[in-house]
Amino acid sequence: MVTGGGGFLGSYVLDKLRGRGATCVLAPRSAEYDLTRADDVRRMYDTLRPEVVIHLAAVVGGIGANRRHPGEFFYKNLVMGAQLIEEGRLRGIEKFVAIGTICSYPKFTPVPFKEDDLWNGYPEETNAPYGLAKKMMLVQSQAYRQEYGFNSIFLLPVNLYGPGDNFDPHSSHVIPALIKKYQDAIDAGQSHVVCWGTGRVSREFLYAEDAAEGILLATEHYNGPEPVNIGSGLEITIKELAEKIAMLTGFGGEVRWDSTKPDGQPRRCLDTSRAKALFGFEAHTSLDQGLRETIKWYRQRRGELRMEN
Repeated sequence: MVTGGGGFLGSYVLDKLRGRGATCVLAPRSAEYDLTRADDVRRMYDTLRPEVVIHLAAVVGGIGANRRHPGEFFYKNLVMGAQLIEEGRLRGIEKFVAIGTICSYPKFTPVPFKEDDLWNGYPEETNAPYGLAKKMMLVQSQAYRQEYGFNSIFLLPVNLYGPGDNFDPHSSHVIPALIKKYQDAIDAGQSHVVCWGTGRVSREFLYAEDAAEGILLATEHYNGPEPVNIGSGLEITIKELAEKIAMLTGFGGEVRWDSTKPDGQPRRCLDTSRAKALFGFEAHTSLDQGLRETIKWYRQRRGELRMEN
């Protein structure tokens, strides 16, 4: 069973499961089961009777969305994880795969981020409620393994992007936000765009298809208590990223930076050696290749997406 199977990353995980020959893949939708409600979680388990759960469902967004809804992001992500793990434990499921977030890392984690540094400080303030709520699944997984022998693993994917990403300007992350911003400027004949922050902070990005492969390799081969990073291991500043996307979209105007808006965490780049050692995961899609595919997808779908929003 894949929670969040109808979402961005979930669609890639489902495709890869089917490609591996999985014949009984369950992807319950939020319209059927509200995972923040204990009764719905119990009913879902009792109705679908899964053996392995990959928990992708989350309430997510960029810096703006995290600043507007810190309470919602904390509560909903916390209770979804806690209830799914507890009810799975009570039913003796074979394995629970908890998908965390890079936002769980401390604000000033040494780069590259190593899993052993996960508790050495408080997360960056704008997304700390979300990051801490997701990190509680690691605490619960380790505690349940120790007391009940419950097989739950915890994975930490870096910032994801790719075809099918969220391009809603109210909740999107940086790559789809920049692609939409440039494309809108091209369509309107604008001479400049305005981007949040200073552009000096850095990020690491992972193509969603690669992330799905990492999650399934861990599901198949990893059964340990330690958290594991899932990433590309490549760091880029937001300014460099903005210039790259401008070039790939063909936007030739000026990029202006609004330094009154927050940058978020100063740097993000993962040490991915543990994933390679434990289950052989390495990212294969270059940033340029992934960006081209994402831009192509958005240009083909932007009229449809505009109507949805």
